[in-house]
Amino acid sequence: MQAIKLELPTEFKSDIDLIKSELKELKSKFSPKKSEELLTRNEVGDFFKINASSVHNWTKKGILTAYQCGGRVYYKRAEVEKAIVKLNK
Repeated sequence: MQAIKLELPTEFKSDIDLIKSELKELKSKFSPKKSEELLTRNEVGDFFKINASSVHNWTKKGILTAYQCGGRVYYKRAEVEKAIVKLNK
C-alpha cells in the first residue's frame, strides 16, 4: 500500500498558523473556575467559636451572606473570611 502525499496551499498554511497562535493565546489566558468551599451553619459557628443561633443573627444583620440549596444553608468560606477583615477594621 502506498501513502499519498498532499500539499496544502500556502494560504491554508498561514490560516492554520494563525489559528494555532490564537489557540496558544487562549490557552495561556484560560484558567479553570475554582470551586468555592461551602460551610454549614455549624462549621461557621465552629470557625468563629459561636453557636448556630449567633450565625443566624449575623446573617440577618448582613454580616454574613447565606446561600440555600435543597433546604440547607451554606456559607462561602472566602466570604466568611472576609467578614473577619470587616470586623477588625
